[in-house]
Amino acid sequence: MTMNSNQSYVRTEMLDEKAPPATNVGIIGWLRQNLFATWFDAILTLIALYIVYVVLSGLLPWMFGGIWNAHSLTECRQKIIEIYGEPQNRACWAVIHERFWQLMYGFYPENLYWRPNLALIWLFAAIAPILFSNLPRKMLLLSVAFPFVAPWLLWGGSIWVPITAFLGFVVGYLVHKFVSKATSSLLGIIAGVLAAIIWWLFLMEPVGNLLAKIAPLGIQSVESRQFGGFMLSIALGITGIVLSFPLGVILALGRQSNLVIIKSLSVGFIEFVRGVPLITLLFVAQVLLQYFLPKGTEFDIILRVMIMITIFSAAYMAEVIRGGLAALPKGQYEAADALGLDYWQAQRLIIMPQALKIAIPGIVSIFIGLFKDTTLVSIIALADPMQWIKFIQANAEWNGVVWELYGFVAFVFFIFCFSMSRYSMYLERKLQTGH
Repeated sequence: MTMNSNQSYVRTEMLDEKAPPATNVGIIGWLRQNLFATWFDAILTLIALYIVYVVLSGLLPWMFGGIWNAHSLTECRQKIIEIYGEPQNRACWAVIHERFWQLMYGFYPENLYWRPNLALIWLFAAIAPILFSNLPRKMLLLSVAFPFVAPWLLWGGSIWVPITAFLGFVVGYLVHKFVSKATSSLLGIIAGVLAAIIWWLFLMEPVGNLLAKIAPLGIQSVESRQFGGFMLSIALGITGIVLSFPLGVILALGRQSNLVIIKSLSVGFIEFVRGVPLITLLFVAQVLLQYFLPKGTEFDIILRVMIMITIFSAAYMAEVIRGGLAALPKGQYEAADALGLDYWQAQRLIIMPQALKIAIPGIVSIFIGLFKDTTLVSIIALADPMQWIKFIQANAEWNGVVWELYGFVAFVFFIFCFSMSRYSMYLERKLQTGH
């Protein structure tokens, strides 16, 4: 029996690829896979679409069919009747048009609006090189100058105040370098911090007054009671975010320290602050804190609130960062020891970058919560956007306006919080935190 030598049981040529079924790709494929995969999914999808239709059919005409030009709620309703022929459920956006600048700046002088505007632009320029690494590193000079220039722009006064405040860091750095070379890095850090504090408490004011007499340079001063609106919320939020992050890192490291005193102080601070509501700390800032200061001492109310918001956020930030530190395998610490790195070098180069990368979602959640919690200052009579809503509603011309004001404030807060959330997702993808 002979066999055909050309016969084969294995294919010798590859077939050309065929296009996938039309129902599995494109929009149709996405709908089928995500919304109509099973009969139960299809029913839920149809119910959800009906709910969305009912909501939008009432919301969209109310939003986009509203009135933008009116001087009172009564006039606004009359215009709605004139346009649509009968009373309809339409938004009265005229209240936003009329009171927009008050919602933005509070009682801040109108002729000085350029100062908070310039501070806001500087803020975006200052955080840009920190958030995006592909920008020129020279832009970090704007980041360094912002904490000193922005308060001066908002409050005004002598130009020597931010300059002497910056000199405090210069003095602390010089003392730190000198002591570190003579003794140890830990003693250098302690000496540098103490030198900076001494400068700010006892030397900054007389030196600033002396320089102001020699060269009286400055801009018009603005009192804190004139601050308000979103300008106040942004100022409190940015200050709390910027200051609470490094303080939270220090507290997290202190809680894991082998030094009993440092660990006990860190644990006591974190647990006490986390166990107290923020509104309680705000009342302490408004009422009780003044009793612990020397008689006749004037402590700015906004500065007091900034301090309380910062320490409240720092306590929660410390626990989030401690979670990132605890998630690192022990081998990372052993690798740092094997490389001969000291404690601070290991934390700066190996441990802390990985811990912060793990803790990114929690850190951003703290930032978002902190920014939203700035609305609590309305309870202690600071004129934030929520307090301004009450002021506007108390006016006879706009008494009865509710949804438009709260909706506008909610929209602005959503823009800021959503932006922080999206940047968090971008940073996670960039750093590949899932690997």
